[in-house]
Amino acid sequence: MTSRPAPTPAPAPPSPTPSPSLAPAQRRDARATRARILEAARRELARDPDSRLEDIAGAAGVARRTVYGHFAGRAALVQGLAAEAADAIRRAVTSAPAASSDAAADLARFVLTVWPVGDRYRTLIRLARGQDLLPARLDELLDPARHLIREVLARGRRQGVFQATVPPAPLSRAIEAHLLTLLDCVNQGIWSDDGTGAATAALISAGVTPDTAAAKVDHVRRTGSPSSPF
Repeated sequence: MTSRPAPTPAPAPPSPTPSPSLAPAQRRDARATRARILEAARRELARDPDSRLEDIAGAAGVARRTVYGHFAGRAALVQGLAAEAADAIRRAVTSAPAASSDAAADLARFVLTVWPVGDRYRTLIRLARGQDLLPARLDELLDPARHLIREVLARGRRQGVFQATVPPAPLSRAIEAHLLTLLDCVNQGIWSDDGTGAATAALISAGVTPDTAAAKVDHVRRTGSPSSPF
């Protein structure tokens, strides 16, 4: 019996060519969705550091699988928030005015500039105490601000307006710890500030008298608010 030859398969139809504007639109939508998820995460984690991905997805108005499409899990989501915070801090440092002959005003101005960033991402302070954000990552995102403050303190020390008892490097860490504690007090609802109190406290920690510190911060406020890093 003669076997029949196997039928030749029909050629596959050509793949449709995507619209040139489709991919950019999809990228824009993806970026917008990612930003919405991060914003929801920031709010929900500030409300409750133990918020679940389901809570965050609901607050963002997306399905849980959509969150997983952008972040592998809770840890990745927290890292996304940390990356946002690091970028905002870098922009704050970059936007800082050039060094002037008044180091006290420079320090006050920088604290007023960076305080809104800290206030926006203060939930990361709590998360760094758990397993969601390693302290080393928090150190990494704070490093640009630390470097700038050390330079301002060293300059103010040379100008004779800051204390000389503690060198700039450890003094900058002491001021940082003070500011982080104040932000955590905001987290706990026991303190509120627009940056004025924080800037005044930083100047006092640097060795400026309370009256002079308050007057200096008021002068910086009146002569022009720092540009927003957002």
